[in-house]
Parts: sequence; structure tokens; C-alpha cells
Amino acid sequence: MEAFYTTLSSPASTSVLNFQGSELPRRKLCKKSSHTILASPTLPKPFLQIYGRPQTLLYRSTRLSSGAHRVTISAEAGRQNWDFGRFVKTLFFFNGFPSPAKFFDFLVEKLSDPSPSEVVNTMGTSDIVLVAGATGGVGRRVVDILRKKGIPVRVLVRNEEKARRMLGSDVDLVIGDITKDSTLIPEYFKGVKKVINAASVIVGPKEGDTPDRAKYSQGIKFFEPEIKGDSPEKVEYIGMRNLIKAVKDNLGLRRGKLLFGFEGKNYRQLPWGALDDVVMGGVSESTFQIDPSGGENGVPTGIFKGVVSTANNGGFTSIRTKNFSEPENLSAYDGLEFRLKGDGRRYKIIVRTSSDWDALGYTAGFDTEKGKWQSIRVPFSSLRPVFRARTVSDAPPFDPSIVVSLQLMFSKFEYDGKLNETFVEGPFELPVSSIHAYIIKDPITPRFVHVSSAGVTRPERPGLDLSKQPPAVRLNKELDYILTFKLKGEDLLRESGIPYVIVRPCALTEEPAGADLIFDQGDNITVL
Repeated sequence: MEAFYTTLSSPASTSVLNFQGSELPRRKLCKKSSHTILASPTLPKPFLQIYGRPQTLLYRSTRLSSGAHRVTISAEAGRQNWDFGRFVKTLFFFNGFPSPAKFFDFLVEKLSDPSPSEVVNTMGTSDIVLVAGATGGVGRRVVDILRKKGIPVRVLVRNEEKARRMLGSDVDLVIGDITKDSTLIPEYFKGVKKVINAASVIVGPKEGDTPDRAKYSQGIKFFEPEIKGDSPEKVEYIGMRNLIKAVKDNLGLRRGKLLFGFEGKNYRQLPWGALDDVVMGGVSESTFQIDPSGGENGVPTGIFKGVVSTANNGGFTSIRTKNFSEPENLSAYDGLEFRLKGDGRRYKIIVRTSSDWDALGYTAGFDTEKGKWQSIRVPFSSLRPVFRARTVSDAPPFDPSIVVSLQLMFSKFEYDGKLNETFVEGPFELPVSSIHAYIIKDPITPRFVHVSSAGVTRPERPGLDLSKQPPAVRLNKELDYILTFKLKGEDLLRESGIPYVIVRPCALTEEPAGADLIFDQGDNITVL
């Protein structure tokens, strides 16, 4: 192995491998252009000191005419050369290349401290139901019923004073406007697992109404209506689009969330890099490639492949993503699903919630069937906190809302001193066409309940006799196409992939509860 570094003064250049700052044992040091040093320092784990056994290296530096040095690091008899260049390349890929001083400080700190990076235990949140439009007639009742049942509720409102007056001073509320996506801050939706959307465009009598909207709510006498405030397009269509975007990660998708790979015409790439036992003195080597026709039915697939060796007390290869630019919120899902072609060996998936390179990971092993494309599910509940193949008993529980990186590993070791019974030295290859987060519950209950309106499909019906239709249908055009945009909003929800249900109530009036409710599907209900 050869590497290059810039010439410093002679004492500095002879201590490049002395990460703890102690003087290296020397065979000979002279002023000639080449010299050989026998280096056997006590290096910190895991750097070239596997399981407490220091490794003896032969370090050779040859001066080049350009003023640089060519460095060769070779092992003592019976051991294999260690690729220092690949070690540096690995650090550079995952961390960027620091200044020389910071680089060696990093090695000393990370490789001499056997404890994992500090993990922040985030505050747990209950499964919260978010109610949008909570100050309207339907929204108020929804909030009241949920709270009486002891279900955690958060309300999304535009006017805090009005909301607290109607719903109580202790209500959990956030201030936002669904027509303005900039007001729907991600922090508002932390812990939200269900949404009930009762937000609607405001319709009222042209002649005006009382503060409590008594004319609109009485439902007997007809008053010529008009739109008050924002248009149906802004509330029913744009507002729905903004709300779906804001809550989508929290609610999850019925088909699952694609994290990597190929799904029909969709493709999501991740920045994978090799992270092999070279970081601890080994010689195993792996890579991740895209094969344009290596997947099922000739479609593209990723391939995790390489050669694993136990030389120099190594024995693992892995690929790991760079830290995501933003943590993945997978709290709506139950685990990870891999579509892969097995080789009969056992692999590990490591999920990290810390951005530190040398940090605790939540780990699970999985077996594969040789020569067969298969879907393998790893439930989040099966992940165990592991640091350098040791279970960390006092680690915080896995938090799927802050996933920072993923790592696939083929290793000689399981956990806590156990060995992988399927481990074999030599070449290996694992095609992986996709990684999804999945929802396991079946049947999947709705996670987004949308209160729409009866009659939304009627304005588009050919040959419709408007004289026989309810006012909202007859006046759809005059009311800025209110039903048209309500239907468009429904379609956005259908297309979102979120498990949903749409409720289309007929005209609602202020009357005592207790009357019979009639449910049906479609746009017509016939009462016999």
C-alpha cells in the first residue's frame, strides 16, 4: 500500500503513526532520502489493536523529487499489508477531510474511547389526534368527544383567543393557516398520528349573520348565501394540499415509504459508502454498485458485494449511507422491508439516530435464502442498541422519528461475543433492489378523516336538473365552485397514499343529538 503526505521536519515525519504522541521505537534514522522505521506503538482500540493485541507495522518512507513522501505500511511476517489509504478514504467519505491537526485529534479521541457517543434521549410523545377547523360547528364537537374519551388532542387554529374561549384554556393548540404552508411548522405535528380535518370555506347569508352564526345554523329558513373570507380554491384545494404535505410523514403511506431503490418508475438513491474492517486494521473490502439489469425481470438493482477476510483479526464488511441532510421521520411505520436476492448468509441492518460517525446503532440480523428474490421485514421492535458488537443495556429506546443513516453489514460476529454461523471468508454478493419503511397493521385503519360535503360529484353530472338539487349544487358557480374544489381536495387525499376516510354529511343543523344516522357510500342515499 502506498500513500502520500507533505514533508514536514524530520521529527514530525517520523511520528505520523504515533497517534498517542509517544516516541516510536526506531531501527535507524538518517539524513538520506529513504529510511525504515520499525513501529510498534501501543495504539488505541480499535485502531490496529484488535482485542487488545498491538499490531507490529513496518513503515517505509521514500523522499520524492516533488518534496512529498511515498509511505508504505506492511505487516510483520504472517500478516497482510494494511491499506492506510483506504482507511483515510473511508474517513473522508463520511466526515469530509479535516485539517491535519483535527484529523489526528479525531483519531485519538474516537479510537481510544470505547464508549459510544452520547445519545440524547428525546421526549416521548403520545399518539396525538390533530383536529383542523376545530372552532367550527363540527370541529368543536369532535374535540369535545375525543377529550371526553381521554384521547390526546391537538387543535390547529388561526385565532388563539377564539379557540381558547371556545375550547378551554387548557387545550393543546398550534396557530397556523392551512391556506399558507409557511405557517404549518413541522414542530407543530410532532407526535401526531391521526388527523381529522373539519376545516371548510365559510359560507354565510349575504345580509349578514349573528356572531354565533345563528341564521346559517338553523337550517330551516333559506338565506341567499355568499362566500365569507378565503375562496373555496384556497381552503378546499390549496389548504388540503398544504395540510397533506405537513402531516404526510407523521401518518405514513399505505404502500410504505421508499427509502432506497427502484419502485416502478420511481427511484431513490442514497449516498452509500464502504465501511469495512480496514478501520480496525483488517483487509476486507466491499462496494455498492448499481446494476442496470441485475434486478427481478431485468430491472435495475443495487448490489452490495466484496471480499471478506479474517486476516489481521478482521472479519466484516459493510456499506453505510452518509448522514441524511434531514432526519427521516419513520414514526408512522412499523419497520424496514428489504427486497433482495439472498445468498444463504446472515446480514445485519444498523439504523442510527445520531449524526456522529462512531455512535451507537440500533441493530438486527436477518437470514437470506440462497438464489431467491425475497422480501425481508425487520420490525423496529426487533432492533437492539449495539456499540462495537456489544449490547448497550441502558441505551434509550429506538426513536424512528429521527433516523439519520442506514448500514448493511456482513460480519463474522453477531453480538456480545456470539458468531455468525453462516459466515464464510471470500467473495459475497447481495443484490438489494429496494428498502421501504412499512406499515404492518392489517386492515389499516384510516389515519386521515376528512369532512367533505354531500353532492360534490353532482355539478359535473351531464344533464343534471338543477331545479331539483339542493342549494349548494344549484349555486355551485355563484359560490366560486365550492363543490368543485371540495371534490378536488378529496382527490388530493385519495392520491396521497395516506390511509383515509372521507365523510360527506348532508346539511347540518343545530339540533339535539340522538336522531338516527344513515350511512351509505356514493352520492345518493335512499330512505325507504
